[in-house]
Amino acid sequence: MLSFIIRRLSYMIVNFFLISFLCFIIIQLPPNDIVTRRIQELETLGATNVESTLNTLKEIYNLDKSKPIQYLYWISGFIRGDFGYSLAYKQNVKTLIFRRLGMTFLVILSSLFLAYIAGILIGLYSATHQYSFGDHIFTFFGMVGLATPTFLLALMLLYISSRFFGLRVGGLFSPEYVSAPWSIAKVVDLLKYLWMPVLILSAYYAAGLIRIMRTRTLDLLREQYVLVARSKGLEEKKIIWKHVFRIAINPLISIMGLQLAEVISGGVMVAIVLNLPTIGPLLLQSLQTQDMYLGGAILMIMIVLLLVGNFLADITLAWIDPRIRYN
Repeated sequence: MLSFIIRRLSYMIVNFFLISFLCFIIIQLPPNDIVTRRIQELETLGATNVESTLNTLKEIYNLDKSKPIQYLYWISGFIRGDFGYSLAYKQNVKTLIFRRLGMTFLVILSSLFLAYIAGILIGLYSATHQYSFGDHIFTFFGMVGLATPTFLLALMLLYISSRFFGLRVGGLFSPEYVSAPWSIAKVVDLLKYLWMPVLILSAYYAAGLIRIMRTRTLDLLREQYVLVARSKGLEEKKIIWKHVFRIAINPLISIMGLQLAEVISGGVMVAIVLNLPTIGPLLLQSLQTQDMYLGGAILMIMIVLLLVGNFLADITLAWIDPRIRYN
């Protein structure tokens, strides 16, 4: 097991530097980056300090150095926690990201937690009650959830909440609590608005998980070892939870590793529609303004979460299924 962990960890480190270099190339591809546009704006306004501003920006962004050197400065700064300076927001990228990181984790992780609980339980029920009325109902809603975009579901809930229930929608706090210090009253106010984005995202994630869990469980229920267990007189619940569930959950663990990166990118459209203070809209704005350090830092955080998620998923799968560690 130790050799398996070391091997996977070495793969993760190598992939980190390869993908980070690719990420750096991508954020450098647009011909008119934010620095170029800033200089053009100053020239249009007739500013006299264009040359000094250009030299300052070159020093901040290391534009006077070659691309490989720029990459080394960029990736070494990221490893140290120095994410650079956002010219669009005129402040450190680290401050911008960490200001929204807490709410991002709260919304997305809550959604994923509910989605996996619902996906596992409903998927098992549908598989063990195949073609029953409940199976048809869950299958129908699962297909609707897969076919419905999250932003459309958000718009529908916005209309229903405001039109029929008179609820205020948008954001995660009432206006009087947005800048207020944390207190029990602020937490209660947060819960009033948190349920909507969590419900939308968990329904979206759960729809696919239900289909995967149902299909995998149905396949395993037809395996020979399940038939042998039944012939020995084992209880059906024991067969399901001890022999079937342990293997059926493997695909969901693999998907969980991939979805860890959605802590940052997940629910971008929902966050825009509901005006949520998460990192998703910040990523979209950084790409639109070509703010290279802000967009690059958010992409790198997604890469780190994706690599760590895959690493943890591999370790978990190897622990659950010993056959994997020997492959």
